[in-house]
Amino acid sequence: MLVLSRKCGQSVRIGREIEVIVLEVHGNHVKLGFRGPAEVPIHRAEVYEKIAGSRAQVVGPHAPTEAIGLHAPAGLVPVER
Repeated sequence: MLVLSRKCGQSVRIGREIEVIVLEVHGNHVKLGFRGPAEVPIHRAEVYEKIAGSRAQVVGPHAPTEAIGLHAPAGLVPVER
């Protein structure tokens, strides 16, 4: 895991097409903005897990993530919980 410190207005690039920008920091809440191609889905973790669970029920519990339409970004490996 890469850990970085950023201030408001600063950003992090993921590959050539994705940028994560720190928009606001209030106490322990951080507001992030994401810029990237429309074909790359971006979800909060709990939403992603709900989508994956719903699709896995339709496709089957052991279907690869590609079969249910959820792909890990390049260089990242999905983690089982």
